[in-house]
Amino acid sequence: MFRNRKPLAALLVSIALVLGACSSESVSEETTTTEAVTATTVAETTTTSAATTTTVQSGYPVTVESGGVTTTVESPPTAIVSLSPTATEMLFAIGAGSNVVAVDEYSYYPAEAPVTDLSGFTPNLEAIVAYEPDLVVVGGDIDGIVASLEGVGIPTLVLPAATVIEDAYQQIRTLGEVTGFVDDAESLASTMQAEIEGLVAEVEIPAEPLTYYHELGSDGGGSFYSVTSSTFIGEVFGAFGLENIADPADTDGFGYPVLSVEFIIEADPDLIFFTNCCGDTPETIAARPGWESISAVSSGSLYELDDDLASRWGPRLVEFFRLVADALSSRGNG
Repeated sequence: MFRNRKPLAALLVSIALVLGACSSESVSEETTTTEAVTATTVAETTTTSAATTTTVQSGYPVTVESGGVTTTVESPPTAIVSLSPTATEMLFAIGAGSNVVAVDEYSYYPAEAPVTDLSGFTPNLEAIVAYEPDLVVVGGDIDGIVASLEGVGIPTLVLPAATVIEDAYQQIRTLGEVTGFVDDAESLASTMQAEIEGLVAEVEIPAEPLTYYHELGSDGGGSFYSVTSSTFIGEVFGAFGLENIADPADTDGFGYPVLSVEFIIEADPDLIFFTNCCGDTPETIAARPGWESISAVSSGSLYELDDDLASRWGPRLVEFFRLVADALSSRGNG
């Protein structure tokens, strides 16, 4: 999956920040540092929502405001550098892939993306400029990279981590406006929305809501990282009428609480979803001491999710919804 997998600590922070919006002073999925994940780190991270809006104009120049940054593109960009894996997926999905000259080290999807050693975590001005881009797309304004690029005449588009599903559609449309692929972007966003609504409609929601626990990972010492209903991931599960056991534990309102073994066992979720980032399987989770008493374990309702699909809000968001829909359908038929 990950060709050069980030350390677990960085991955967990990444996933958490991916789905919490970031101000220009905080970081998102592609701009997280590799500091260890701790409750303090989670509690102290800023998560101010940054809306994306587009100023629709006839032709160029095009001006957009996204992530608190106003970007003006004078003509259709033909040399795009993307330092955001999600933005990379969006660019190729709307047909702008042929204009992408370089992407960051984690933009390995789709396969034809021109992966380099550029970093979205620690953007290097000199390395970026070497590709002679006429547009750079980033997940956040890290280390003042936007002003630095502006200083050398390169426009930069900031697409912050989505906090709600609508953000995904809007960012696709914004990329379409900036790159000139307006119709393709609109078609993609509309198709995604229709497919997602169709997947949700096909799943029978029980009168008594099923409860779930979504595991991002653990510290190996009895603490487990999760998400609440207020996050992007939580909205996906919430669309299917699922009730999140982690919500009461979110005392600071950040959306990414650290849960104890005792809390999870007492909450007794009907379903457990976990990503494939950390080597866990349904068997290893079921074998955890005390977990055999959890309803999800005893019923075999343990579902593995691809960690990319569960942490990116691009065109493959439909696949995330499909995985959850399939899990619920298989449980109902089991």
